[in-house]
Amino acid sequence: MPRPLPILACALVLAALPGLTACNDEKQGVDAPAREGLAIEMGGVTYNVFITRELNPKITPDSAYVADEAPPGQALYGIFLRACNVSEHPEATAAEFTVRDNQDNKFHPESLPKDNQFAYQPRTLDPKECIPEVGSVAQLGPTAGSMLLFQLPLDTTENRPLELDIEHNGEKRTFTLDI
Repeated sequence: MPRPLPILACALVLAALPGLTACNDEKQGVDAPAREGLAIEMGGVTYNVFITRELNPKITPDSAYVADEAPPGQALYGIFLRACNVSEHPEATAAEFTVRDNQDNKFHPESLPKDNQFAYQPRTLDPKECIPEVGSVAQLGPTAGSMLLFQLPLDTTENRPLELDIEHNGEKRTFTLDI
């Protein structure tokens, strides 16, 4: 029969637990990458990456997001996000996005047609206004977000974690992408 731990040893372990959790004072998105699903504030606007996924324009619903296939050796990834003005006055949203792999390779979003209803389009938001707009196809769609489109080499997925950097007015927030 196993011998129970002495009461003093148990007390020391329990006393150490709060200290272990208190050590993590990192600010999500700034000091350490935030994970998808967290709303992170920057300059009066919160950014929330809902989902990152590979796109195949040969199937529905992906054919609504993008028309062209990736060239051989490449893959298309949609990063679906929401940006909301949480300040009391109009705020511009970020226009600079970069995906980085663990080898510090950097990738920038592909341009999408202005009439693509899912495309993230930076703009100035009124207070409490969001991208995508409430009731829009992008907001009501399965991803509930506007899309940034990235074309990545297939071998990049081996260099995980992949991180999305969002930059605006000298500030930067980072999300770890779940692919």
